[in-house]
Order: sequence, then C-alpha cells, then structure tokens
Amino acid sequence: MSKKHIVEWIEQNQASFDHLADQIWAHPELAYEERFASEAQIEVLQDAGFRITKEVGGIRTAFIAENGSGSPVIGIIGEFDALPGLSQRVGVKHEPIVHNGAGHGCGHNLLGTAGVEAAIAIMDRLLTEGQSGTVRYYGCPAEEVLSGKTFMARDGVFDDLDAALTWHPGSSNLAVSAGTSALTSIELHFHGRAAHAGAAPHLGRSALDAVELMNVGANYLREHVPDGSRIHYTITDGGIVPNIVPDHASVWYFLRGVNREHVDGLLQRLLNIARGAALMTETTVKWEIKAGAYDFKPNETLNDLLVKQWEEAGPLAFTEEELEWAVSLTDSVDSAALRQARIQQERLGLGEEGLLPTSFATWKPVGVTLGGSTDLGDVSWITPVGTITTTCAPVGVQVHTWQATASFGSSIGRKGMQYAAKLIALAAYELITNEESLSRAKEEFRQATLHHKYVPAIPSDVLPPITLSERVEVSR
Repeated sequence: MSKKHIVEWIEQNQASFDHLADQIWAHPELAYEERFASEAQIEVLQDAGFRITKEVGGIRTAFIAENGSGSPVIGIIGEFDALPGLSQRVGVKHEPIVHNGAGHGCGHNLLGTAGVEAAIAIMDRLLTEGQSGTVRYYGCPAEEVLSGKTFMARDGVFDDLDAALTWHPGSSNLAVSAGTSALTSIELHFHGRAAHAGAAPHLGRSALDAVELMNVGANYLREHVPDGSRIHYTITDGGIVPNIVPDHASVWYFLRGVNREHVDGLLQRLLNIARGAALMTETTVKWEIKAGAYDFKPNETLNDLLVKQWEEAGPLAFTEEELEWAVSLTDSVDSAALRQARIQQERLGLGEEGLLPTSFATWKPVGVTLGGSTDLGDVSWITPVGTITTTCAPVGVQVHTWQATASFGSSIGRKGMQYAAKLIALAAYELITNEESLSRAKEEFRQATLHHKYVPAIPSDVLPPITLSERVEVSR
C-alpha cells in the first residue's frame, strides 16, 4: 500500500511539476548560467521542508537539497542546463523562438524536475510512516560541458551516498547496462609574434600555423590509438585578419576512450604533439583542462529495480492527438536516422510499439562502450548509480536537435517525465525500506570497482568557470 500512496501523491501533484518543467523549458540557460532553473527548484524543495546547501563545489548554480535522517542515504541526480542554438517552439516545423538561442534539446528541464518531484514524493511517504532514511536531491549544472558533477565530486559531496538514481529523457522506456566513454576536454593556446604578413612575414611566428600543425599531427595519431578512441576538435581562435601573422590561436579538443586510463594516455600523446607544433613554429603553448569525465559504470541491480517499478507505476499512455503529432514531427527527421532508430527498436523487442513506445525494455550488451560521455560517470565510480530512459520524444528524434527541444516542451515530454518520477520514487523507497535490494547493488558496485580508486580528472588547481571567489569580486 505504501507504494500505491507514492503513485497517488505524484498524480495528485502532477500539475505543479508540469508547470515547473515548462517554466525551465521557457527559460533555457547554458552551462554554469542556470540561475532561473536552480532557484526555481530550490524554492520548491525548500517549501517541501528540504534543507538546502547552495554553491556546491564552488559553482553558483549547484546545490544539494536534503530531508530525513539516518541511513540509508539515497541520492537523486538532477540536471537543468540547456544547449546553444536549439531554440524551438513546440511544433512540427523548425521555428526558433530566438535566433541562435538556447533550447532544451537534451530535456534537462524534464530530467531535473522529475528528480525534484520524486524526492518530495518519497519524503512525504517516509514522514507519514515514520521511517528513517535520508533523501538527497543534487541540482547539478553544466552536464552539457561534462564538468559540473566532476567539480562537485572533487569536493566529496557524493562520498557518503549508499546509492543514487537518475534518468534521461529518450524515445523509449529503456534500461541500458552499458558504459559510456571517458572524456577529457582541453583547450590549447599558442602564442607567437605578430608581423605584417605581406611586408615582413619573416619577422612573424604564427600561432595559427602551430594550431594547424597540431591538428595535422592529431589526425595522424588516429591511426595509432586503441579501439574506441575519439579525437575531435574545433579552432576557437584563428587570428583576426589575413594580413597580420596571428600571434595567438587556440584549439579545443575532446578526447574519448573506453576508460579513464585510456583517455589519460591519449592526453599525454596529444600534449607531445602540441609541444612539437610549438617547436616547429617557434611559438609557445599552454593549455587548460576544461573537463575530465569518467566512463559510466552501470549497476544492473539498480537498473533492474527501476524497471521493476512499472508494475506499481501504472501504464504510460498517449492520446491519438499526441500520436498524430509524433508522426508529423518525424516527417522532418532524416530518413536514414529514422530507419536506424526503428531497427534498434526492433532489436529491443519494441517493434510493434510505434513511434511512442509504452512498454519497457532492457539492453545488457557485453563489453560495449557507448560513444557519448557524461559527468554522471564520475558519480558511478563513487557510489552505485541506476539510470533509465523514458519515452519523452518519438522514435527517431535524436537529442541535441530542434525536434528534441519541441518534444521536451510538449505533453509527450511531460508524460514521460511523470513516468520517470514514479519509477525513481518507487525504487528509492524500496532501497530505503528493503535492505536486501540495497545490499545487492552495493556488492555489485564493490566488485565492479575493485582495485580502482576514484581520483578526479580535473586538476585541483582548476576552478569552475564561475567560482565563489569570482562572485565576491563581481559584488565588489
């Protein structure tokens, strides 16, 4: 009966959390700038009796909300940052609200809100029953630049968790027990000597030449890296005008690999290439580590526990109008991408589900590392983490697209969010009240991380882009 009351509480309070998700969707904010979203969530959690710790990890928009007391301590991970260039109305044609504006093309307006809703729902039930246990909601900024949780983890805020739960908006109800790639984000800055490119080029030392030589070297490196490596870059500063030899130029790299050791090895080789490029051009080079995310370590025990909750959560259902909208939206999706998505759907046993799947699937590939990265990986090396996706967009719609922004602001997105809130709340309640479930998850985590100690990959002297000290300086 206790789980039934949790579901009833979420359904009774659904409208207010739908409104919160819509408000965050309507105020998209980029990494480390999520003031509206952070404060909106804090206000709701404070009103529900949660104790708030702000500016966690030296980040203005990071916070922890805690309620209850004693063991176990269960964390719920939330995010709320948007993406640049993905502004979009809720519609089936490309129609930005703001030209080149930000948009929630990864659904973090839903992700964080479901976490807030689940945390409050659990505590309502625990307080009613007089149960012990601590629930924490983590408001995590800057997932899109893969560093918010790493800075928080570096401060030890996840260290005393018994387990953590989270989710992500997707195009199916799915638990994936596969890892993600570890990543290092690094920007390199070359400095040379300016000169007139026509009259006295021999007096110049081109920083842009150094960047281009480095990129050539990195491209040759691709042949000699372990399987699963990814090396991609963009030139962030290439000089000003052609007739001045650039005395400064910068390039930003993402390095990915199957684990942290793999990426650390890539980094050392890349830095050797940078030093060589500087030597060839008689320039100097400095660099800054912008992010250092671990590979995600899945916990099948927690994933299975989340999936199991569908029995109590009730059905996920979409209206005919929503199904028609999904068909119209996917008309704008690349046909190859849509075909690939449908093939994957069939492999998961959801081939008969149509564009808005309502059944649950699990995918447990052996030895598979996904190409993407997330700073949730850091948390997964500190405590057991369970995660799922729910149907918040039609099959074929990829995150980080305008179609995703439209979906995550629609009633389809909100329904998937409410479903996720129920599953997370029910699973967290079971972890708090069922010692056996939590023990199994912790033992799986212990075996998976045996002989491996988490060490943050962002150096201790690297501060978040917005720090407490900078805020004091601004206020002066």
